[in-house]
Amino acid sequence: MYATSLGDGAELKPLEVWHAAELLANIDRGREFIGRHVGLPDVVSDLAGAHAWLKSYADKRSADAGSVHGIWLDGTLVGGLLFRVWDTPGGVCEAGCWLEPAAAGRGLVTRGMRVLLDWAFEERGMHRVEWYVSAANEPSIAVARRLGMTREGLFRENYLHRGVRTSTEIWAVLAPEWRAARAGTAHGDH
Repeated sequence: MYATSLGDGAELKPLEVWHAAELLANIDRGREFIGRHVGLPDVVSDLAGAHAWLKSYADKRSADAGSVHGIWLDGTLVGGLLFRVWDTPGGVCEAGCWLEPAAAGRGLVTRGMRVLLDWAFEERGMHRVEWYVSAANEPSIAVARRLGMTREGLFRENYLHRGVRTSTEIWAVLAPEWRAARAGTAHGDH
């Protein structure tokens, strides 16, 4: 299966059903950190849960309705990127991420999402990529900014997370904006 280098010993590649034990170990290393804003640690509570969650994404991929990709750092799974929703006819998808604390602050999510956004826009013809994020999740909001996304709004107290109502920001980038920003980056490199 493919692997894309993200530099500094990091790789992005598909996260498959047979990676269930690695996913569980990744979540266990960062369970509280990851679970501050997303419910993934609650779903991946044991090996069966990890397997079932990965199988749900294998099913999504086979239906062209989503996908999940792992970030490996020096051979260890440290997080992931996903297209939770993928609507090819509508040209809209929703991206997301998680990362264990030991891998945070290295730019891995931003670098990996750039690869996936290039693929979504240029190879798959998506028009819009959305990023839903807890209003309290500053690192994820910073990723959206670095990716050139625009904050479009706030859903107030729309998500019940571990018994607490939280608010969700919606960020998005459109294909023409992405291409213009990438062209500007390439031009600035010369």
